[in-house]
Amino acid sequence: MAKPVAVTAREKEVLAGLVENMGYEVMPFKSVKDRVVAEVPTEVPLTITATGGKGLEPTLDAAFFLREQGYTVAPHIPARLVGGPEELDRLISRIEAADVDRIFIVAGDAEEPAGEFHDAMDLLTALEDRGHSFATIGVGGYPEGHASFPQADIDSALRRKAPYADRILTQICFSADAVVDWAERIKADGVDLPIYAGMPGPVSRQKLARVSAGLGLGQSASFLAKQQNMVWKFFSPSGYKPTKLIRGLVRKLAEGEADTALTGFHVFTFNDLAATEAWRRDLIAQAS
Repeated sequence: MAKPVAVTAREKEVLAGLVENMGYEVMPFKSVKDRVVAEVPTEVPLTITATGGKGLEPTLDAAFFLREQGYTVAPHIPARLVGGPEELDRLISRIEAADVDRIFIVAGDAEEPAGEFHDAMDLLTALEDRGHSFATIGVGGYPEGHASFPQADIDSALRRKAPYADRILTQICFSADAVVDWAERIKADGVDLPIYAGMPGPVSRQKLARVSAGLGLGQSASFLAKQQNMVWKFFSPSGYKPTKLIRGLVRKLAEGEADTALTGFHVFTFNDLAATEAWRRDLIAQAS
């Protein structure tokens, strides 16, 4: 029998709070709209990925459709895909007109920027200058650093982005210690935005292999492409479940010694939605 994620009353309380603030990242393949409607309740907030190879239209199309179905959605807006202030104005006008009040801003994986926006900070400041009606703006966090940038640069960028943002969605991390230590450090550094710990949902090795071979979009695929050797260490032949990671986070937070703004989970579904939703419901049961 699998070990329970939460044992004590305090651990169950912590787990309940984290699961209540769980969101799914989905990739805008053609089939995803119908699959989300069939397999995910509208109470689960969604982020919709984007990539330089496909452009923003698949992301916006999925986001607008799912918003019409009653979902809370946040399209990824990669700065390097936006040509400049005029294109940004048109883009934000479309998003606002579709009654979408959340976005997630990243630098993006395009090798060459489409215009003057090179990173997330460039887009955040341009968006502030334009004005907007978004209730929530998300930015990325890196508990285990980034292979392309020194840690000091990552820390500095997060401090500069924080005043323009409302929450942090982290990259995939498999270590509860790394997540909590990083969350404590950035809060001590003055960044106290709510943090949603990024993790893969339940997913098969076959699905991971397809995505990491280049069939996926956005953060999920980019992470796997760069970190495959590390990723596979955490996957059994039958697949992966983030149970051990969540158990570690719950126990650390239940101890009450960690001073963090950890608020919820950001689940990279790889569009394995039925398995992810069944797992979420099991977590809810464990917290009850």
